[in-house]
Amino acid sequence: MIKKYIPILMVLVAISCKEQGSKLPAIAPDIITEKTPNDTDDPAIWINPEDASKSIVFGTDKETNGGIYAFDLNGKIIKEKSITGVQRPNNVDLEYGFQLNDSVTVDVIAFTEREKQQIRLFSVPEMKPLDDGGFPVFEYETNIENRLAMGISLYKSPKDSTLYAIVGRKIGPSGSYLYQYKLESDSMGVTANLVRKFGSFTGGKEIEAIAVDNELGFVYYSDEGECVKKYYAEPSMGNEELACFGGEHFLEDIEGIAIARYPNGEGYIIVSDQQRGQFNIFSRKDNSFIKAVNLSTTETDGCDVVTVPLNDTFPNGLFAAMNDQKDFYFYDLGKLGLKVE
Repeated sequence: MIKKYIPILMVLVAISCKEQGSKLPAIAPDIITEKTPNDTDDPAIWINPEDASKSIVFGTDKETNGGIYAFDLNGKIIKEKSITGVQRPNNVDLEYGFQLNDSVTVDVIAFTEREKQQIRLFSVPEMKPLDDGGFPVFEYETNIENRLAMGISLYKSPKDSTLYAIVGRKIGPSGSYLYQYKLESDSMGVTANLVRKFGSFTGGKEIEAIAVDNELGFVYYSDEGECVKKYYAEPSMGNEELACFGGEHFLEDIEGIAIARYPNGEGYIIVSDQQRGQFNIFSRKDNSFIKAVNLSTTETDGCDVVTVPLNDTFPNGLFAAMNDQKDFYFYDLGKLGLKVE
């Protein structure tokens, strides 16, 4: 009789482990945003250079006929700054000072449009398209399943201010899972030209979350079932894997990555421990584990962070994280209990 129930007991144990939540005290958000129509995924924070209190958090709504929704710091949707009618946007990122011509620079957001196998590029805060409808990605793949764009991060080279988009996908081969595109502008418009294929993959789950540390020149991505991987962001530095860290601190899926940057290389890499419902925090300097925090979100895919004061609600900076109730949670960065050494 005991043997009869062993498979059932094993299933129950597996379910219990999978549903194990964070044992840490929950930290409540300062702001919960208005809900999007479908399924939130990834945020990106734009700091308004003229008035930080008017900064915008952009967040993807991941579905056919989805969108990039703009939120003010009170969590209200800014309709005129939102982009709708997008065919399954997945991840979004932002960069400052993209050179359009000799005299004009603009801030930009870029996001993946999975069902069209492309990336999009818009100016911020004007929200004007700069891509003539989109840049195809993974165009050398014959299998459409290998062209389904998911993660994206922008890298602005400190060497020459060149802007790159590093793009991940739903599935792909180890060694060339990520494609890196150089974004250039001339009198004919903006183009995206492939300059690099890189990125090892263990094959267990997928690679979605990507984040770039511009100042230190590294790109990090979540090999979801294995570890956080680290490479040089500069194409000329080669494709050597520099680190594979943190895997032992996650219950199951390793997800969204945010980099809190402070002077002299100080700061933190904050990564979503999705099924446990918490965030693991690593040193920006040496990638060592520091601690975990429970920010009360559930099933978090994407997150972002800025370390400058924005308003009275966010005097220490802003951490934004996706929550699986079609919204995003905003926290004053001081609530994470981080210190600059």
